[in-house]
Amino acid sequence: MKDTTVVRPKREPKATKRFICLGFCGGGAGSYMKWADAMPPGVELAAVCYPGREGRFIEDFVEDWDELVDDALDAVISAAGIPYVLFGHSMGGWVAFDIAARIEERGGPVPEALVVSSANAPSRGLTAVDMFPSQQDSDEQLTAWIQEFGLMPEHVLSDPDLQEMAVELMRADIRVRDSFRYRDGSAVSTSVQVLTGDSDEVIDPESKELWRKVAKGEFRHTELPGGHFYTPEIWNTLPSHIASLNEQIPSSPARRDVAVAWRGRHGRSPQ
Repeated sequence: MKDTTVVRPKREPKATKRFICLGFCGGGAGSYMKWADAMPPGVELAAVCYPGREGRFIEDFVEDWDELVDDALDAVISAAGIPYVLFGHSMGGWVAFDIAARIEERGGPVPEALVVSSANAPSRGLTAVDMFPSQQDSDEQLTAWIQEFGLMPEHVLSDPDLQEMAVELMRADIRVRDSFRYRDGSAVSTSVQVLTGDSDEVIDPESKELWRKVAKGEFRHTELPGGHFYTPEIWNTLPSHIASLNEQIPSSPARRDVAVAWRGRHGRSPQ
């Protein structure tokens, strides 16, 4: 897998665990790069870049949900050479869940833990509340939304052409998100941690209970200050709130063997 797809900003040759992050609607691998220096000892950060952005800018956007998940699943498996924790924020939480469920169904190297942030339970299905920003929003509204949540770097804010590209990317992701359909019966057995903001109006009050129904293993819910992206202070240090990164879990040589064998059967190269 190319470095433009799985971005590892600070390579740790002696890492015993990898924290693999999946992007939210309109986001990219760059949204997680600031966490590289905040990783606990022995943990390496890796972020998946979806087609059509950053290092994969020349590639076409994916057309629908299944195409996105297939692309991201390949990336995750390529980075699963050591035990890993799978993370997704907002739309990325559904991507992470879908990938973890599919890997488990196929007997692949499952994550040690699945962490979903600011995401309703996928079994609830896509509702009007989840569809924000929306396809009906104007370019100006989308630009304002990106600015509000700090998703647009300063050099983009000052360049109309780059702003236009950011909006195009957002619209492409919205179309993909709106094609999401929960696969009836899909669930995960790995440990699951759900993070939500205490003032996030997008999250269903029943979200914890709904997530628990598709999380068959250990489950925990952590409520944090702020809205959909928490407070800036919380977002910048979010890995410190993830239990599976801060609790030492012994690595299993057998698990590594499973990962290598699974990739070999599916023609994927380890990274």
